[in-house]
Amino acid sequence: MLRLHVCVLEAKDLPVRATYVKLRLAKSKAKTRILTNTCNPVWNQEFCFKVHDAEDVLVVSVVSHVNECRVSNGYVGFLGEVRIPVGSISFEDKQTLLPTWFSLQSPKRKILLTVYLRGKGRAFTKHKHSSNSTVAVENSKELEGLHSSCRAPCDKMGVGKLLRVIANSLHKILKKKEGNSKPGDSSELSSTLLSDPEDSVQENSPSCSFEEALAQMESRDNKPEMPENLSGGVLVDQTYLFSPKDLNLFLFAPKSQFRKDLAELQGITNVQEGPWTWKNGDMSSLTRVVTCTKAATKLVKEVTCTEEQTYIRVCRKEFAILCNISTPEAPYGNTFRIELLYKIMPGEEVPSGEESSHLAVSWGIVFLQSTMMKGMIESGARQGLKDSFNQFSQKLAQNFKVQDKANFSDKEHFLATLQTEDQWHWWQEVAYFCNFTVVSTIFMCLYVMVHIFYCSPSPPQGLEFRGLELPDSYGEFIIGGILSIQLQRVYNMLSHFVQARFQMGTDHGLKANGVGWVLTVALIEGVDLASLASEGLSDPYVVLTCNAQTRSSSVKLQTSNPQWNEILEFEAMEEPPSVLDVEVFDFDGPFDQDVSLGHAEINFLKHTSTELADMWLLLEGKLAQSSQSKLHLRIFLDNNKGVETIKEYLGKMEKEVGKKLNLRSPQRSSTFQKLFALPPEEFLIKDLTCYLKRKMPLQGRLFLSARILGFYANFFGHKTKFFFLWEDIEDIQVLPPSLATLGSPTLVIILRSGRGIDARHGAKTQDEEGRLRFHFQSFSSFGAACRTIKALWRTRILNPYQKEQITEEHDDQEGFVIPEDSASVLENEENMSRIFSAEVPIRMISVMGIFDGGTLEHKIMQRTGCMNYETTAWELVKPEVFERRVSYQFNRQVSTFGGEVTSTQQKSPNADTGGWTVVEVMALHGVPFADHFHIHFKFEIEPSPLGECACKCEAYISVMWLKSSKFQQRINRNIIAKFNLRLKEIFELVQEEILIMSQNSNG
Repeated sequence: MLRLHVCVLEAKDLPVRATYVKLRLAKSKAKTRILTNTCNPVWNQEFCFKVHDAEDVLVVSVVSHVNECRVSNGYVGFLGEVRIPVGSISFEDKQTLLPTWFSLQSPKRKILLTVYLRGKGRAFTKHKHSSNSTVAVENSKELEGLHSSCRAPCDKMGVGKLLRVIANSLHKILKKKEGNSKPGDSSELSSTLLSDPEDSVQENSPSCSFEEALAQMESRDNKPEMPENLSGGVLVDQTYLFSPKDLNLFLFAPKSQFRKDLAELQGITNVQEGPWTWKNGDMSSLTRVVTCTKAATKLVKEVTCTEEQTYIRVCRKEFAILCNISTPEAPYGNTFRIELLYKIMPGEEVPSGEESSHLAVSWGIVFLQSTMMKGMIESGARQGLKDSFNQFSQKLAQNFKVQDKANFSDKEHFLATLQTEDQWHWWQEVAYFCNFTVVSTIFMCLYVMVHIFYCSPSPPQGLEFRGLELPDSYGEFIIGGILSIQLQRVYNMLSHFVQARFQMGTDHGLKANGVGWVLTVALIEGVDLASLASEGLSDPYVVLTCNAQTRSSSVKLQTSNPQWNEILEFEAMEEPPSVLDVEVFDFDGPFDQDVSLGHAEINFLKHTSTELADMWLLLEGKLAQSSQSKLHLRIFLDNNKGVETIKEYLGKMEKEVGKKLNLRSPQRSSTFQKLFALPPEEFLIKDLTCYLKRKMPLQGRLFLSARILGFYANFFGHKTKFFFLWEDIEDIQVLPPSLATLGSPTLVIILRSGRGIDARHGAKTQDEEGRLRFHFQSFSSFGAACRTIKALWRTRILNPYQKEQITEEHDDQEGFVIPEDSASVLENEENMSRIFSAEVPIRMISVMGIFDGGTLEHKIMQRTGCMNYETTAWELVKPEVFERRVSYQFNRQVSTFGGEVTSTQQKSPNADTGGWTVVEVMALHGVPFADHFHIHFKFEIEPSPLGECACKCEAYISVMWLKSSKFQQRINRNIIAKFNLRLKEIFELVQEEILIMSQNSNG
């Protein structure tokens, strides 16, 4: 059947901004989608019509969507039409009318079309074998069609191209007149004069169209199964409201417009698509080669890329295309090859009844040679492919409607097919016990039993006596020994089976409880697991560890390809987990010890939720690498409390830091995630300006989140970017100021050996143990930055003993002790000195405003020389006892050293006086001997006997010494004198501000 393909590409200079195109060929009709808000619409849609008569005319009409009506010149909705005779297309080169601009009603209005014919039609055969009497009529029609087809495109078509079209047409007319008199001469003449090198076709190229070649592949009997995703991960996993067949044509049809637009978007040039050919003459494999030049980056110059695309499965509505990409001009390009697997399958059912298709693109890397740069090559390829296919997905979403995956990507949908009940089946037991040892033992036991049944008792002989029966021959002795050995082996097998069945640990099959971050792991299967014995199979089981929680799978006996299909859930965690450790053990190890068959680590920050939802994990270790062992996992990380969990986490951090921590805006967190390619659940806590000290200081920003510490700098276009996990840190040290650091202290972060390899370019040194050391300095507030970093690090330490030890080591450096009970301060009231006492003509509730964290408090503290003043909210810690944290920094006028202040305040009502008692423990930082003492305050604010509009305020102070010092008396005098003046100034400002506020309110 002859088919006419029409590509409606675009239009320009249309008078309205909402248009579409109608197409009609005989009784067949079609129309494009409606495009709005543009006078230059771009449709890029292809339509196919069956041709029944060569005299049919294709009518292409452009219609306004604003006033849609019947296509006619007398209506406002009609914008113009183009008429193309089908017979004229056959005169074109390869029966293809190249992209051509056709004029509509106005010379300025134009539409770009591409038309081509494919297949064989009876109509053209009929014309070729017509009688001589009708030749003139046919020729006149053909010449008229030729004139109509060449008139429109002549402005874009070259002279040589036009002459070749005319020559082809004249050759066909002369051939019809001559009939079959000299077929050999005419064919030779046409091949000699009219052939071009570009028109030659390879021997293996199919003689049919691209669609017909796919149909031939589909008709074959030996269809391979749909392959699994490649090991590198999934780049695209999306469902579109479009049929799989049309999506396949849209992506891989010859001269695909989508490929051209994508290449232009990504800066790819010199794209050359080879024809689709049969691979090695085999009609079950269709392949082509595409070459292009990839744009240069800041690190790699432009390189030539060769991509071999091969169809490995074509079955109904399923397509699988494997692409092998080689870039020999890239650094180490001869050592590896990139693989891409496109899988187009039918999508989920849509409520609207529309047909949908599911597109999954996965990638892998094959190393042709061993190289030390393997890790860097993999990380670079992963990041480059992610960026490229992000643009691919965005461009594809502009052409097709994306199906919302909310109904399909949830955990229940993926785990619905997994068995959550007993995973042991009778066939597994039969497979384990169905061997020669068990069968022969059962046969021998039955044989002996039957022998005893038929045999009569014999009188005692030799050394036998009544009740003792001994073997009467060597044969009986040997058979008895063999039977006892067989029984012992069967007993060991039965004991091993029972232990494997019931001794799986108390953590197997537990359900997740609590509120926070819930981790669910579906263990599907294992492939090519190693065995300790040279002959035989292992008894594997898997142990998962995350945030000090452990989950174990069941034991699969005597198999190297176990099928688990088990769901393992972890208890809800306060902090989002960073790493999941996976290790496979052999239950039947030597000396009754389980031996590791391989291990791996999954970093949640380096994988998207789509990649985690279906992951093939390659195992590490000598046994695993020699066997190429891998596990199939499905991992889901959910937060079942939403933003509340993040707020609780920040509240916990505020107590550790002693400073208010605000959740960053969604825009800033999104920028942080894109900068370091992090998953969407990673939220930014704080970012600081600092210097990274390497050979030369590099100014940048330090980003702190719940799971990572990252650094970013952009120095005249040269970007430095890295991050590492909090769990990778072994120690944090503070170096004192020196001339080399320009009087600024240095924060040294030391990683554990072998960790943070991706961030090694930011390290200053690497010690003899292989630990990376990072130096940061010149923070705007070194003490606050140091406390925040240490507090975030401590929360990620999994070992409670290490956490307690680190706290003891660093308490002295911080010098900030949070009192467990204010009673310890009140008991020392006799040792406290009263430094302020006054009757204030202000209501008591107004004076308490300097302790509520509002505008009055911040204004007063700012006027008294406090910078960066921050407070946490009051929290009820005991009945009628509230607590909060306060932090700020003195300016140079108040303290020559500057200095930072962190304090803990507790307030409680005084039942005897009807007022309030506020107790404060203050720690100073950055001043001489700051780690030797703490300052205790007590404020008593109670009603005044003078009346309701007055109150009595008293303040007491004492200095608690943690370490002895010969300057103790001098420091005591200075502190008491300083704070005596400071408190008087504060209460005077309070009185002034409240009076001003009252006057403004009255006025």
